Amino acid sequence: MRKIVIINGPNLNLLGKRKTEVYGTQSFEDYLEMLRSSYNLEIEYFQSNVEGEIVNALHHFSGDGIILNAGAYTHTSIAIRDAVEAIDSPVVEVHISNITHRESFRHDSFISPVAVGCIYGFGLKSYELALNFFLKED
Repeated sequence: MRKIVIINGPNLNLLGKRKTEVYGTQSFEDYLEMLRSSYNLEIEYFQSNVEGEIVNALHHFSGDGIILNAGAYTHTSIAIRDAVEAIDSPVVEVHISNITHRESFRHDSFISPVAVGCIYGFGLKSYELALNFFLKED
């Protein structure tokens, strides 16, 4: 069975409570339970509001792929970008909102150039699209 890890960055622990008009009303924990019951994958999950912990998680994960929603660190963290570039596991960058339709400082990603692909703007379904990518990979 393929093993995928989802790594979420800052404030994603507040899904369902924060800016529900942008991020929806479902908690990530409830969504993750649905993903685990719907996909024939081993799905690990890690969330942190701390940049260095996200870097450590990227360094320590071993599996078939990583889905990374670095939140605001997407636009500020060269350290997370360098960690993605340094590891062997393929990383798909994911965002719930369409970052190009938000504030101009959210339009640029340090992670996109080193990710195998980027999915954003489809709400929580963005994670499912990334999981489907890993299911299709040989």
